[in-house]
Amino acid sequence: MTDYSRPLLLGYARRDLYLSGRHVDDMKRDLGAFAHVEGFLMGSVYVEDPDTAPAAFEALVASSNRYKITAVVLPSLRHLALVGDPAELRAQFERVTGVRIMLHEVTP
Repeated sequence: MTDYSRPLLLGYARRDLYLSGRHVDDMKRDLGAFAHVEGFLMGSVYVEDPDTAPAAFEALVASSNRYKITAVVLPSLRHLALVGDPAELRAQFERVTGVRIMLHEVTP
């Protein structure tokens, strides 16, 4: 049964850092397990394709604002590199949205 009293956590990752669709699915499951342990309900994991970047990041920002998200989880900061400088982008994202970026290392 889903516990809707937990705050929603969204995820973001780059598809090109994983070997196959199965690895992407494993990453999503791992982020979901992390969310549960940290007291969140795992929502969507936005997966960025290099050919359409920054579409998934823009969708993440829109969803963060729409659903009043307090945190987003990434496997590592390098997942932001398709969109810009990871450290600068993290600071800007957190400042503009008020959403904290959490890191949970997932081995691709």
